[in-house]
Amino acid sequence: MLEPAYQVDVVIVGAGIAGLSAAHRLTSAGVTTAVLEAAPWVGGRMSTEKVDGFRLDRIGQLLSTSYPELRVTPGLGALAVRRFAPGVLLHRDGRTHRAGAPASAGSARSALHVVRALASAPRGPAAGPPGRAGAPVGGAVDQARLGTALGRIAATPVERLLSRPELPAAQALAARGVPARTIEGFLRPLLAALLCDPELSTSSRCADLALHAFASGRLCVPEGGAEALPELLAQTLPHGTVRTGVRVTSVSTTSVATAEHGEIRCRAVVLATDARAAAELLPGLRVPDFHPVTVLHHTTDDPAPALATGSSLLLDADRGGPVAHTAVLSDVDPSRAPAGRVLISSTVLGTPPDGIDTAVRIHLARLYGTSTRRWETLAVHHTPQAVPAMRPPHDLRRPVRLLAGLYVCGDHRDTGTVQGALHSAHRAAAAVLADLGAAGSMHRSDPAPTLPRAA
Repeated sequence: MLEPAYQVDVVIVGAGIAGLSAAHRLTSAGVTTAVLEAAPWVGGRMSTEKVDGFRLDRIGQLLSTSYPELRVTPGLGALAVRRFAPGVLLHRDGRTHRAGAPASAGSARSALHVVRALASAPRGPAAGPPGRAGAPVGGAVDQARLGTALGRIAATPVERLLSRPELPAAQALAARGVPARTIEGFLRPLLAALLCDPELSTSSRCADLALHAFASGRLCVPEGGAEALPELLAQTLPHGTVRTGVRVTSVSTTSVATAEHGEIRCRAVVLATDARAAAELLPGLRVPDFHPVTVLHHTTDDPAPALATGSSLLLDADRGGPVAHTAVLSDVDPSRAPAGRVLISSTVLGTPPDGIDTAVRIHLARLYGTSTRRWETLAVHHTPQAVPAMRPPHDLRRPVRLLAGLYVCGDHRDTGTVQGALHSAHRAAAAVLADLGAAGSMHRSDPAPTLPRAA
């Protein structure tokens, strides 16, 4: 049979970081690709609002410098990230203590450094005045165990972590003999920040991966806002590859139907939308539960918060209010605030309380040790479906190839992180290339496809 005419090799539905990353791998292999995005912009949930010179992330997921896909994804070579100070600051019993691994915790020598540094810190809460780095929770023995555990998990191969028995993270930590005060005083607030799951219901394997990334690198954010990552991916694709404002209404293995441009014929389709949108186009796809996230952005010209925490991520180990973690983000990334202004970004996990801004201000006053009455609220962003839940049993490598010609990728097919979204795109692009074969491209010299005109 003669092969039907087609307009482009691969259509990718969705211009989030998964879809854009897959497009890079396909176009680099000479496969003509069209990325169709219903919204007027790229990035999906990795978006940044601009308000009076401030750059305000809607979700503000934390990255790690140790994420492998940030290093190997085509198009991200010029990505600039801003690092938090090593470890985290923990607020407990009215005091603030520094805890966690140094940036080079992957080696045995640095692991030993962690153990010695933690073991030599003062015991208990009398570690210094609020706002100063001191001992993490627990006594010297607990601190040494924590340092040893972080060093060990940084040095453990990922595949070995994935072979461990799977339990909810809270149960797994207790089963491993981790003291309750270490779980509650350090691991729960840390994993809540990394996984957006304060109850630690996440699969222990996903929690281990998060701790591995934390112990192996440094927490960071894209310079200029979360949108910098998808925008860089989009800008470095061949001109015309990404089309925004194009709503896809149905898909098959050989075409997609759009509301504005009719049918677009192709050889393969990759769904790179969020899980719910993917299930609407392909009924039967699993839709996970989600962790809601609310991010509040405040500003002040009072430098007191910056003096207290610097470029550190501040966690509340007491769980004494709605804020799970907060940071003076303008200290981490000065490009996010105009000169002379301070940007404080705070994250609330789960269902937000009534009067959230007032509740958050009261909580931040305790965390930073300063009055927040004169702070200006810049934005409150609530995202009900911010991060896919990863409760056990969780398949970290959900199939990306549904059948020949139809593929799906995104953080709901891997881990609910930026690393997971990029890795799922890597797997999906590899599956497409394997199915299309070496002769799969229609016009290897074409920079981008030509789509029908809108009706």
